[in-house]
Amino acid sequence: MGKRENPHQNVIPANPNPSPVPGTLKIIGVGGHGASNNPDEIIRTYALGSCVAVILFHARTRSVGMVHVALPDSSIDTTKKAETTPGYFADTGIPALVTLMRSMKCLGPLPSGGLTAKIAGGANVMDTNDTFMIGKRNILAVKKILWGYGLAPLAEDVGGSISRTVSVSVKTGEVTLSSPARGQWNL
Repeated sequence: MGKRENPHQNVIPANPNPSPVPGTLKIIGVGGHGASNNPDEIIRTYALGSCVAVILFHARTRSVGMVHVALPDSSIDTTKKAETTPGYFADTGIPALVTLMRSMKCLGPLPSGGLTAKIAGGANVMDTNDTFMIGKRNILAVKKILWGYGLAPLAEDVGGSISRTVSVSVKTGEVTLSSPARGQWNL
Protein backbone atom coordinates (compact mmCIF):
# COMPACT_ATOMS: atom_id res chain seq x y z
CA MET A 1 0.00 0.00 0.00
CA GLY A 2 1.16 3.50 -0.79
CA LYS A 3 1.52 6.24 1.73
CA ARG A 4 -1.82 7.85 2.55
CA GLU A 5 -1.51 11.62 2.67
CA ASN A 6 -3.45 14.01 4.84
CA PRO A 7 -5.94 15.82 2.52
CA HIS A 8 -5.73 18.97 4.68
CA GLN A 9 -2.06 19.40 3.76
CA ASN A 10 -2.09 18.51 0.07
CA VAL A 11 -1.42 21.06 -2.57
CA ILE A 12 -2.98 19.80 -5.79
CA PRO A 13 -3.42 21.37 -9.22
CA ALA A 14 -6.42 23.64 -9.25
CA ASN A 15 -9.57 22.71 -11.12
CA PRO A 16 -9.59 25.33 -13.89
CA ASN A 17 -13.35 25.91 -13.81
CA PRO A 18 -14.46 27.14 -10.38
CA SER A 19 -11.13 28.65 -9.36
CA PRO A 20 -11.26 32.47 -9.23
CA VAL A 21 -7.60 32.77 -10.25
CA PRO A 22 -5.06 30.34 -11.69
CA GLY A 23 -2.76 28.61 -9.23
CA THR A 24 -2.48 25.67 -6.93
CA LEU A 25 -5.19 24.76 -4.51
CA LYS A 26 -4.75 24.10 -0.78
CA ILE A 27 -7.87 22.45 0.63
CA ILE A 28 -8.88 23.00 4.26
CA GLY A 29 -11.23 20.25 5.44
CA VAL A 30 -13.62 20.34 8.39
CA GLY A 31 -11.54 21.06 11.48
CA GLY A 32 -8.49 21.79 9.38
CA HIS A 33 -6.33 24.85 9.29
CA GLY A 34 -3.59 26.02 6.99
CA ALA A 35 -1.61 29.04 5.87
CA SER A 36 0.46 30.11 2.91
CA ASN A 37 2.63 32.95 1.71
CA ASN A 38 2.98 31.44 -1.78
CA PRO A 39 1.31 33.93 -4.16
CA ASP A 40 0.44 31.09 -6.57
CA GLU A 41 -1.80 29.34 -4.03
CA ILE A 42 -5.50 29.51 -3.37
CA ILE A 43 -6.78 28.32 0.01
CA ARG A 44 -10.27 26.83 -0.13
CA THR A 45 -12.78 25.17 2.13
CA TYR A 46 -16.00 23.59 0.92
CA ALA A 47 -19.62 23.46 2.02
CA LEU A 48 -19.76 25.60 5.14
CA GLY A 49 -23.16 25.06 6.68
CA SER A 50 -23.16 25.83 10.40
CA CYS A 51 -19.34 25.75 10.29
CA VAL A 52 -17.43 29.03 10.11
CA ALA A 53 -14.33 29.79 8.06
CA VAL A 54 -11.97 32.28 9.66
CA ILE A 55 -9.61 33.93 7.19
CA LEU A 56 -6.58 35.81 8.47
CA PHE A 57 -4.57 38.06 6.17
CA HIS A 58 -1.23 39.69 6.88
CA ALA A 59 -0.70 42.47 4.35
CA ARG A 60 3.01 43.13 4.92
CA THR A 61 4.03 39.51 4.28
CA ARG A 62 1.13 38.76 1.87
CA SER A 63 0.24 35.71 3.95
CA VAL A 64 -3.16 34.09 4.30
CA GLY A 65 -4.44 31.55 6.81
CA MET A 66 -7.78 29.79 7.15
CA VAL A 67 -9.44 27.54 9.72
CA HIS A 68 -12.69 25.59 9.22
CA VAL A 69 -14.42 25.68 12.63
CA ALA A 70 -17.16 23.09 13.21
CA LEU A 71 -18.06 23.71 16.87
CA PRO A 72 -17.67 26.63 19.26
CA ASP A 73 -15.99 25.17 22.33
CA SER A 74 -13.64 22.27 22.99
CA SER A 75 -14.93 21.85 26.56
CA ILE A 76 -17.51 19.42 25.11
CA ASP A 77 -14.70 17.36 23.55
CA THR A 78 -14.77 14.02 25.36
CA THR A 79 -12.90 12.31 22.49
CA LYS A 80 -9.89 14.69 22.63
CA LYS A 81 -10.46 15.67 18.98
CA ALA A 82 -8.99 19.11 19.72
CA GLU A 83 -5.59 17.48 20.28
CA THR A 84 -5.47 15.96 16.79
CA THR A 85 -7.68 18.41 14.89
CA PRO A 86 -7.53 21.74 16.74
CA GLY A 87 -9.37 23.60 13.99
CA TYR A 88 -12.54 21.70 14.82
CA PHE A 89 -13.29 24.09 17.69
CA ALA A 90 -13.16 27.90 17.70
CA ASP A 91 -11.27 28.09 21.00
CA THR A 92 -8.47 25.80 19.78
CA GLY A 93 -8.58 26.42 16.02
CA ILE A 94 -7.97 30.15 15.91
CA PRO A 95 -4.99 29.96 18.31
CA ALA A 96 -3.60 27.04 16.25
CA LEU A 97 -3.89 29.15 13.09
CA VAL A 98 -2.19 32.15 14.72
CA THR A 99 0.61 29.84 15.94
CA LEU A 100 1.02 28.38 12.45
CA MET A 101 1.19 31.84 10.88
CA ARG A 102 3.67 32.98 13.53
CA SER A 103 5.88 29.95 12.75
CA MET A 104 5.88 31.10 9.11
CA LYS A 105 7.07 34.57 10.24
CA CYS A 106 3.75 36.03 9.06
CA LEU A 107 2.96 38.14 12.09
CA GLY A 108 4.10 41.26 13.81
CA PRO A 109 3.68 41.84 17.54
CA LEU A 110 0.50 40.53 19.12
CA PRO A 111 -2.29 41.09 20.03
CA SER A 112 -3.34 41.56 16.38
CA GLY A 113 0.08 40.99 14.82
CA GLY A 114 -0.82 43.12 11.81
CA LEU A 115 -3.61 40.75 10.86
CA THR A 116 -7.01 41.42 9.42
CA ALA A 117 -9.82 38.89 9.70
CA LYS A 118 -12.84 37.92 7.65
CA ILE A 119 -15.41 35.24 8.48
CA ALA A 120 -18.03 33.30 6.55
CA GLY A 121 -20.54 30.55 7.33
CA GLY A 122 -22.55 29.92 10.45
CA ALA A 123 -25.73 29.18 8.54
CA ASN A 124 -28.79 27.33 9.75
CA VAL A 125 -28.95 24.69 7.02
CA MET A 126 -30.25 21.55 8.72
CA ASP A 127 -31.85 22.66 12.00
CA THR A 128 -34.98 24.39 10.69
CA ASN A 129 -36.35 24.85 14.22
CA ASP A 130 -33.09 26.52 15.34
CA THR A 131 -32.98 24.10 18.27
CA PHE A 132 -29.20 23.85 18.65
CA MET A 133 -28.21 27.19 17.07
CA ILE A 134 -24.77 25.80 16.19
CA GLY A 135 -24.20 28.33 13.42
CA LYS A 136 -25.01 31.27 15.69
CA ARG A 137 -22.92 29.81 18.52
CA ASN A 138 -20.00 29.31 16.13
CA ILE A 139 -20.20 32.91 14.92
CA LEU A 140 -20.24 34.27 18.48
CA ALA A 141 -17.38 32.00 19.61
CA VAL A 142 -15.22 32.95 16.61
CA LYS A 143 -15.79 36.66 17.23
CA LYS A 144 -14.99 36.29 20.92
CA ILE A 145 -11.69 34.52 20.17
CA LEU A 146 -10.78 37.10 17.51
CA TRP A 147 -11.53 39.93 19.95
CA GLY A 148 -9.04 38.32 22.34
CA TYR A 149 -6.40 38.91 19.64
CA GLY A 150 -7.51 42.50 19.19
CA LEU A 151 -9.28 41.65 15.94
CA ALA A 152 -12.80 42.25 14.71
CA PRO A 153 -13.88 40.85 11.34
CA LEU A 154 -13.17 43.38 8.61
CA ALA A 155 -15.95 41.69 6.61
CA GLU A 156 -18.35 38.82 7.18
CA ASP A 157 -20.96 36.81 5.33
CA VAL A 158 -22.63 34.78 8.06
CA GLY A 159 -25.96 33.28 9.06
CA GLY A 160 -28.83 32.70 6.71
CA SER A 161 -29.67 29.28 5.36
CA ILE A 162 -27.18 28.68 2.53
CA SER A 163 -24.06 26.58 2.34
CA ARG A 164 -20.91 28.45 1.31
CA THR A 165 -17.59 27.52 -0.28
CA VAL A 166 -14.77 29.96 0.50
CA SER A 167 -11.66 30.58 -1.62
CA VAL A 168 -8.84 33.00 -0.85
CA SER A 169 -6.15 34.12 -3.27
CA VAL A 170 -2.85 34.37 -1.41
CA LYS A 171 -1.58 36.79 -4.07
CA THR A 172 -4.38 39.34 -3.68
CA GLY A 173 -6.07 38.43 -0.39
CA GLU A 174 -9.38 38.41 -2.27
CA VAL A 175 -12.01 36.22 -0.64
CA THR A 176 -14.54 34.63 -3.01
CA LEU A 177 -17.64 32.83 -1.79
CA SER A 178 -19.91 30.57 -3.79
CA SER A 179 -23.12 28.70 -3.19
CA PRO A 180 -25.40 26.71 -5.47
CA ALA A 181 -28.26 28.84 -4.13
CA ARG A 182 -26.62 32.19 -4.81
CA GLY A 183 -23.76 31.87 -7.31
CA GLN A 184 -20.43 33.57 -6.64
CA TRP A 185 -19.59 36.83 -4.83
CA ASN A 186 -16.67 38.56 -3.09
CA LEU A 187 -16.36 39.26 0.60
